[in-house]
Amino acid sequence: MTDPGTADALFDAALVEEAAKKSALVWIAVPGHAARPVWHVWHDGAVLVLQQRTGGGVEQHLPGLAEAAAVEVTVRSKDKGGRLVAWAADVAVLAPGATAWDAAVAALHGERLNAHDGDAQPDRWARDCVIVRIGPARAIAHGAGLPAGSQAAAPVPSPAKTRGAAPRNYSFGKRLRGR
Repeated sequence: MTDPGTADALFDAALVEEAAKKSALVWIAVPGHAARPVWHVWHDGAVLVLQQRTGGGVEQHLPGLAEAAAVEVTVRSKDKGGRLVAWAADVAVLAPGATAWDAAVAALHGERLNAHDGDAQPDRWARDCVIVRIGPARAIAHGAGLPAGSQAAAPVPSPAKTRGAAPRNYSFGKRLRGR
């Protein structure tokens, strides 16, 4: 018979792994900053996050992530959109050229969509980016253990602007009249 504590730990580990594998985004809360969604890859028992060394580049940037010792990770359900599981995890920055770096680049490169530089992308990452390994998971919360509030935060300031009103589409009415 399995010890109930061991069974709970196995369930928690499986829940974290499956949720992170199936989700395209995870929400990462760096101490002192609001939680932000980031693109990630689940690899070798941890979340891998690629980020630009400084803001303003092609890749995502999460302030303070590379300097943090630990973060809180939240995964939302793909079908319902609600929080599925949250956990605290340690942060480690992978060094370019190391075995762990090469394995992480292979995993991230295979999953990266819309790469504008194709096979030269790993070289750019070594030059301009940081790969952060977040894991293993500890202090896992799910179900009733998750916070009850919305945890909504104000949008992150951005220099982006709307270009104005959308142009009028006069062809829609013609299609309806032609039936």
